[in-house]
Amino acid sequence: MHWVWAVFVPAAVYQGLAVVSEGRYLGRRATAPSRPRVSTGVSVLKPLRGLDPNSYPAFVSQVRQDYPEFEVLFGASDADDPALAQVRKLQLAFPDAPIRVITGGPMTKNAKVGVLLELSRQARFPLLVVNDSDIKVTPEYLARVTEPLNDRSVGLVTCLYRVQAHNLPSAWEALGITTDFMPSALVAQAVGVREFGMGSTLAFRAEDFEAVGGFAAIADYIADDYQLAKRITASGKRAVLSTYAVETSLGDATWGGIWRHQLRWARTIRASKGLGFAGLPITHAGVWAAIAFALGAWPAGVVLVGLRILSAFLAAAFVLASTQATVVCWLAPVWDLYSFAVWAASYAGRKVRWRDRLLEIDSLGRIR
Repeated sequence: MHWVWAVFVPAAVYQGLAVVSEGRYLGRRATAPSRPRVSTGVSVLKPLRGLDPNSYPAFVSQVRQDYPEFEVLFGASDADDPALAQVRKLQLAFPDAPIRVITGGPMTKNAKVGVLLELSRQARFPLLVVNDSDIKVTPEYLARVTEPLNDRSVGLVTCLYRVQAHNLPSAWEALGITTDFMPSALVAQAVGVREFGMGSTLAFRAEDFEAVGGFAAIADYIADDYQLAKRITASGKRAVLSTYAVETSLGDATWGGIWRHQLRWARTIRASKGLGFAGLPITHAGVWAAIAFALGAWPAGVVLVGLRILSAFLAAAFVLASTQATVVCWLAPVWDLYSFAVWAASYAGRKVRWRDRLLEIDSLGRIR
């Protein structure tokens, strides 16, 4: 029975750290300036590939920015990509908006990075903001996410994200993202992990990124957001988690699609983090609580479940203000069982499905 407590203690410490990190994040948000200092012009780079459930509203939100000087560059490798039809609709609805459409770009193993290479070449402003095609924001977004870059020691700003689900399978994945992945990002920052960056938002100076090789240096990697952050922070700059949270939408309509999505993430993180990923199960409080209950160690199980649900509730209700996830946050320990299965399955191979492509990645996260 002693080994149960040996696992219980670090698992409980992690959940306690998640709760503390969420509280600190909320404190930072409460003290953030109501009117951020505007720096300089911003080029928003939007790589596209296919449609998402909220593509058009997300595109509209990108051009409705309360920011003095910016542009939005939409790019796709294929001129017939269906997302470009929505961009053309956007241009008709907002004829005065600073929108540019760019197609083509160099052929790279990571096709998204090939598009970003071309967009960055044509960007006019010194600050770049990259976000996924389905990211929906409010008018203060650009001002809020670029404000930390007024400090020259900061090289990268990234954001948490709130998930909108459109069916039961995507609601299940949204629960995991909200109550598991987002708290882990807060804990990573709290314990001093430097190289963190999420595709929800990456704001940085073009000169800083070009100094470490730019998009060409990460064109072979599947986790381009992580590699971008890793290179900028390796140069001595800091990565900062913004107090602004964006919104995204999940469109997978099947349980199989959700599983493949989670497995791609797991194998990508495994290739990027190595031994750090091997220790991930310590965060799966629901697994250790179930084992504790099965062995009769009820106090350990009850404490773990309580901490896990508290962390999930804080993340869903306050950090991300997600009504959907708040309603079902008590299921977070059950999600841990699913997440543990994904973690175990990630060691069964190196192939991942990304949109309509089946890719194989090597031990360093590069696409073969």
